[in-house]
Order: sequence, then structure tokens, then C-alpha cells
Amino acid sequence: MQHDFTEGNIWRHLVVFSSPIMLTDLLQTSYQIVDSLWIGNLLGANALGAVAVSAALIFTVLSFVIGLNNATLAILSQQKGRDDHAGLKNYLNAFVVILSVLVVILTVGGIWLAESLLRLLGTPEVMLADATLYLQINFIGILFLVGYNFISAVLRSVGDSRTPLRFVSLAVILNIVLDPLFIAGFKLGIAGAAYATILSQGIAFLYGVYFVLRHKLAPFTLPSVPKWGEIKVILHVGIPSGLQMAVISAGLAAIMSVVTSFGEDVVGGFGAAQRIDSLIMLPAGALGTAVSSMAGQNIGARNWRRVHAITRYALVYNLIVMVLVGLVVYLFAEIGVRMFIQDAGAVQFATNYLKTMAFFFPFLGINFVLNGVVRASGAMYQILILNIISFWVLRYPLTALFASWAGPQGIAYGMGASFVISSIVATLYYVFGRWKKKQLFSEG
Repeated sequence: MQHDFTEGNIWRHLVVFSSPIMLTDLLQTSYQIVDSLWIGNLLGANALGAVAVSAALIFTVLSFVIGLNNATLAILSQQKGRDDHAGLKNYLNAFVVILSVLVVILTVGGIWLAESLLRLLGTPEVMLADATLYLQINFIGILFLVGYNFISAVLRSVGDSRTPLRFVSLAVILNIVLDPLFIAGFKLGIAGAAYATILSQGIAFLYGVYFVLRHKLAPFTLPSVPKWGEIKVILHVGIPSGLQMAVISAGLAAIMSVVTSFGEDVVGGFGAAQRIDSLIMLPAGALGTAVSSMAGQNIGARNWRRVHAITRYALVYNLIVMVLVGLVVYLFAEIGVRMFIQDAGAVQFATNYLKTMAFFFPFLGINFVLNGVVRASGAMYQILILNIISFWVLRYPLTALFASWAGPQGIAYGMGASFVISSIVATLYYVFGRWKKKQLFSEG
């Protein structure tokens, strides 16, 4: 079902559209958790470590592609709002061509450079062979990972968040079944885990293509050479969007350097807390994606009053949801942590960390909402700067500063303070910034 966000009840649109995105993101997270559980239990800690190193590398390499998907949301949702069917079809074709070229480069480069990149990351020698094999097989199937995520972004841009849920659900179910079959049943070890992943994603991708074409959910056509103007707009929006992911990834690595300075209890506890954090951020992330689609259609239609109304509703929705999430986390933090670790020192740190962070979740949501609206205008360089400020001017320095004053507990204080200040910066830019003057397409 496709939604026209330029009319109708905003509150209903927000809840109905964001809920499937939230569920899809939850399934994506569970995909990674299930994968780790099978590998860890069937193959042991070294194999799990090899997969973790490879997964970090895949995420880094795919940052630019993820950025292009954010560009997809901004560009195609505006075309939908402009009611420009020809423009929507042309830009969709341009995205397909650009992503196809990128997939070829990533596949060949990834297979060829896998071992060198893993050595560059300092992968322990005992894990290197497994990590290289796992990484190379994943790069063989990179088309499927990129493909079904791209189809999901396209459908969300035209107001359909339910259909992508089908594809992700299929991939998750297949992975749950195929992982033990390929790892233990066929005795393929870590290679079996990689084959299970790309086969699950491949079937989900092919089903997605079939479903979208059969039901004519998006105007896909046989690829043709796009116009330079279309390529230029996509790269103008996509490059800074891809760099945002690199900034975030590097920022998280820098924060880990503060965490590791306090020893194994804090590292173990922080690792467990981060797994819970990944679930906590789902509502805020889903809301940011939903708002980006909704605002994008209205920006395309130049309906600024409705854009600001969507922002207000989303901020209220964020406050309600994230306060409730914070309350649950505060009350049940220790129970959640003990699902992952049992060591007393690590449990104590993680529990205190999560209880402190619970008070700051609404501010994190404000960043997702406001950045989602600004991103919808195509102002990606501005969002890149906001992310640099958030991670490198605020989050990392404040975390290091508070940790030096208050010890391990200062990590939570520093991160929480950065959420508050970042939300103030994002609000100031939303109110006074020039993002509203951004025009991706020439009038007429």
C-alpha cells in the first residue's frame, strides 16, 4: 500500500508508516544476532571473531552504498511529491545504473583485496584464513545485499513501508534455517555461514524484484544510460550521505578507544550494553526514516506548512515512545544485560550505563527526527557537518573528558551530554538553517 503524504491525517500516517519500518529494522538486527548465535555455538569464539572483523569491514565498504540509499529516499520522495512520473522513472533508472557499476567494483575489489584489508585491520593470524574466506564469499553476493536494501528504499520513498517487510522476513527465516544446515549439516564451517547469508539475501532480492515488477509498485525499466544531470544530482546527494556513515563508523571506533582504556569488565559490559542500545535506537531510526519520506514528498510539493507540521508530530511521537523505552530500560536494565553476559563487574557497569543513558534517549530521537527532515530536502552536506559536530566535536571529546573525571561511569555522562547538545544544535539548524532553500531539481 502506497501513501500520499501530501494529504490526510499526519498522525495516522506517521504511526502506520513508521511501524513496519521499525519491525523491519528489528528483523534486520535479529538477523545479525541469530547469525552470531549459530556461528558462536557451532564454530566457537575464533570463528565468531573472524565474522565480527569481516562484518565491520563489509559495513565500512558499504557505507557509500548505504548513503546512496539515503539519497534514493530524498530524491525519489521529492519526485513523488512533485507528481513527476517521468522524473521518478528516470531517476530510478539512474540509481539502478550507478548501483550496478558500484556493485561490480565492490565485488571485484572486495574479493581481490580481502586478505590485505583484514591484515590492515590487524586481524589475528589465527582468524585470518576464516575471515578472508567469509569476507570473499560475502563480496560474491554483495549484489543481493545492496539490491534488496535498495528496493526497500525505493518503496519507502513512494510511501510503501509494508512490502519491504516481506523481503526482510523471508531473508531472516531462510537464514535461521540455512545457517545450521550449511555450517553443521553440510560441514562447510564458516564458509557455510557465508553461503547461507548470501543465499538468504539472494532469494529475498529475487523475490523482491519479482514482487515489485508483478504488482507494478515502482516504475522500474530495462536499464539505459542516464543523463549527466541525473547522475550529478545523485552524486551530489549521495557522496556526502555516504561520508556520513564513515564519520559515524570512525566516531564509534574512537569512543571504543576510551572504553578499552578501563579494562575487560568495562569492555565486556559496554559490548553487552551496545547490543541493547541497537534495539533501543530502532524506534528513533525508524521514525527518522519515516519522517524523511513524509517530509520529502511535501518538500517536492513545496508544502512547507505540512513539512513543519510533520516535524512537530514526529517530535511528540518521539517523546512518547522514547520516554516509554527509557522507563523500560531503567527498570529492566540488569535483566537485559544478563542475557548477554554474567561476569559481575561487566554486568554492574552495563546496568549503570544503561540506567544513566535511559534519561537521554528522547534527545537522541530529536536528532533522528530533525536530521531526517533536513535530509529529505537533499541538504546532505549540512547533515554531514552536523554528524561531524555530533561525533567529533561533541560525543568523542565529551566521553573522553567525563571518563577522565568520573571513571567508567563518565562514559555514559559524556555520551548523554553529547545527545543533549547535539539535539540543541540540530534544532537551531532546523529553525535558522538554509536547508529550506535547497533545490535538487530545476523548476519546469
